[in-house]
Amino acid sequence: MSTAAATTGRPRRRNWRSALEGYACISPWLFGFFTLTLGPFLASFYMSFTEWPLLASPRWIGLYNYQRLLFIDKKFGISMFNTTYYTVFSVPLGLVLAFFLAILLNQKVHGMPLFRTLFYVPSVTSGVATAILWAALFDARFGLINSALAAIGIKGPIWFGSRIWSKPALIFMSLWYVGGEVVIFLAGLQGIAQHLYEAAEVDGAGSWARLRHITVPMMTPTIFFNLVMGILGSFQVFTNAFVMTNGGPADSTLFVMLYLYRNAFSYFQMGYASAMAWIFFLVLLVFTGVQLATSRRWVYYEEPAGGA
Repeated sequence: MSTAAATTGRPRRRNWRSALEGYACISPWLFGFFTLTLGPFLASFYMSFTEWPLLASPRWIGLYNYQRLLFIDKKFGISMFNTTYYTVFSVPLGLVLAFFLAILLNQKVHGMPLFRTLFYVPSVTSGVATAILWAALFDARFGLINSALAAIGIKGPIWFGSRIWSKPALIFMSLWYVGGEVVIFLAGLQGIAQHLYEAAEVDGAGSWARLRHITVPMMTPTIFFNLVMGILGSFQVFTNAFVMTNGGPADSTLFVMLYLYRNAFSYFQMGYASAMAWIFFLVLLVFTGVQLATSRRWVYYEEPAGGA
């Protein structure tokens, strides 16, 4: 063997060894991905074309599940409306509140780390425990919210006993979880170059002008990220409705994920639930695609120093 061949052979062996070591390190993730994510993902696609009562073998029925969802099952339409209603109101309110809190928490005052922690802690508390807490707060007779309204002469609604107020109550409750968005906004605010504000002050720009012309444009990538994640999360709302209302009253809080759960584990219609999951997946895919397409018009990405 020539010296040149031996020299080229050694780097190849080293590359193969490095590749094997890398795959060995990520093998737990690969195992989890193929067995717990990709496998069920593909299996649900097959099951969506079957009638599977869970306790018997699946039976192939073709596109009937999709036809039933789109043209026959009125409750699926109700659940899509409820979920969209919840998303349209909860996401913008959460973004505005999180952005406002992040600006407040970005100030340099004594004890700020404590305040940041206090605002973040609610977002990591147990969903079931939070739902039970808010159910007590919204209690029509003895809840703290109606008691506070009564103290100022306002008769509070029955909240989860009313078709009109049940969704607004859950939307208001969703603001409890803005801590995660606050942290992301705070990181974005701290990444804005201070010389931009200094230059604006020299030019005589006030606080509102700096917010409008510097902070908001520089924060658009972070706003876009929180917007996408917020819509995806709100479309998958489940725990609060399951624990607090179970879809009631009169299906006013019957969200898609709750209806999917009922079909799969209460009615044992696993094939039908799989078809519902795939339609829901396509809806989320379309929403995300529209957001990505429109982001070019309003999201500003700062070019790195020395960029073209």
